[in-house]
Amino acid sequence: MTSTTTIQRLMDSSGAADRAFAHQLMETLAIPVFVLDTSSRVMLWNRACERLTGVPARDILGTRDHWRSFFEDRRPTLADLLIEERAAADGRIPTLHGPADDQHLTAESWCDMPRVGRRRYLAADASPIYDERGRLAAVVETLRDLTDEKLAQIALEQLATRDGLTGLANRRCFDDTLHAEWARSLRQRQPLSLLMVDVDNFKAYNDANGHLGGDECLKRIATAVASEMRANDLVARYGGEEFAVILPNQSLKGAASVAERIRTRVEQLQVPNRQAARHGTVSIGAATAIAAPDNSASELVAIADAALYRAKHMGRNRISLPLSETA
Repeated sequence: MTSTTTIQRLMDSSGAADRAFAHQLMETLAIPVFVLDTSSRVMLWNRACERLTGVPARDILGTRDHWRSFFEDRRPTLADLLIEERAAADGRIPTLHGPADDQHLTAESWCDMPRVGRRRYLAADASPIYDERGRLAAVVETLRDLTDEKLAQIALEQLATRDGLTGLANRRCFDDTLHAEWARSLRQRQPLSLLMVDVDNFKAYNDANGHLGGDECLKRIATAVASEMRANDLVARYGGEEFAVILPNQSLKGAASVAERIRTRVEQLQVPNRQAARHGTVSIGAATAIAAPDNSASELVAIADAALYRAKHMGRNRISLPLSETA
């Protein structure tokens, strides 16, 4: 039985002593609790709620300003939604759920927490309180601060999809995204372009500058490549000193233009290379396809890889297109 359910049953009791005890219980609970009357005025704001929100009870009791404790802009809490009997139709609180035949509601969402000056991820639980005639008398809402757990979850998700050195998407994320974009190209009959980007002479650079120098070089180049991306593009560390760029709805001509901007930007970084007369550069292979049922995304990777190999063979620091496009 949840703390909200216990409080609800005590408050629903017809005995005045039980109701007084429930009020005292809520005041001293370590769990943040507030209670609204049927006009959404604050009847109770316990000490734990004061600590969570930074708002003392004396500033909020009897007002309808409880929302200011959680949000910058006016929006309902779960308790308000329950009172207004429109929870099922209101999309402003995410992950709203609960059986339609009992008006108990739960939700989890980020809250601005203006008074304490930091966002918190809160789990809310709201339940109705009825009088002795079975009429709605108030709504009690309990809160749990799940910020640490949420941040840990986000960090784990990022570990699963992000490269630890560069912060770019990792190979797993690249593979998943490429297959998803290939499926979309198949549905929409739109072109999908791919760039394979390789740092020139990186082994020699790494030998001359050490692993720390090599890591710094990769991070700087990763930033330069990512700076040329649109919102729906994806740049990933494909492996070692090689990067891959997915360009949805981009023609080969457009992909070549992006590739040249990347090549130029990296060249302008002037990453020092003790083993070569010039600064650090990249070679890029480009490929474009419109997905069809009889081919696959792996073929697009193979074409871009072949173009990259030609760019390396022709002297590096250049872009190369598929042979069928350059003949």
